[in-house]
Amino acid sequence: MPAFDIYDETNAPEAARPLLARSKAAYGAVPNILGELAESPAALEGYMALSEIFIKSSLAPEEKHLVLLAAAAENECAYCVAAHTGLAKGAGLPGHAIMAVREGEEIDDDRLEALRHFTQRVVAARGHVSDDEVQAFLDAGFTRANVFEVILGVAMKTLSNYANHIAHTPVDASFAVNKWTPPGKG
Repeated sequence: MPAFDIYDETNAPEAARPLLARSKAAYGAVPNILGELAESPAALEGYMALSEIFIKSSLAPEEKHLVLLAAAAENECAYCVAAHTGLAKGAGLPGHAIMAVREGEEIDDDRLEALRHFTQRVVAARGHVSDDEVQAFLDAGFTRANVFEVILGVAMKTLSNYANHIAHTPVDASFAVNKWTPPGKG
């Protein structure tokens, strides 16, 4: 298996160093996924830009984190599920919703369940969701803009989930308490 380096702001390719320095200033450390993406400054910049844009979406903070967690779980990305478990808690997503996503179960909240279901259908169907599924999402109180914002979050997670699969990104120590194995695979 090819080994991928995990860079920081001091040893990354030159064009990635300011991006990693910005990450370190924001988070106190460089998350392993960003350190790996630094191998390609363009990929790192793309991921960080998508993240910054997704934050501006009209979804509530806990809903944004539910999208990211649900997409990561559907893509079976152990790294991102561990990371987004902690981030979702911090954003106020209820613990029962987080556990439901982690365990592959429905959320006992109609609106959050509609968001989880729609997000995971976008991932699983590669965007080919039915008109009825879109309508059910809208009927749960979401907007047409939210449809595209979910797609934006899925795009962001697809980039990091696939990178984590290929690079076998180790879970950061700060996320280790939320270690995850896809249901039925452990």
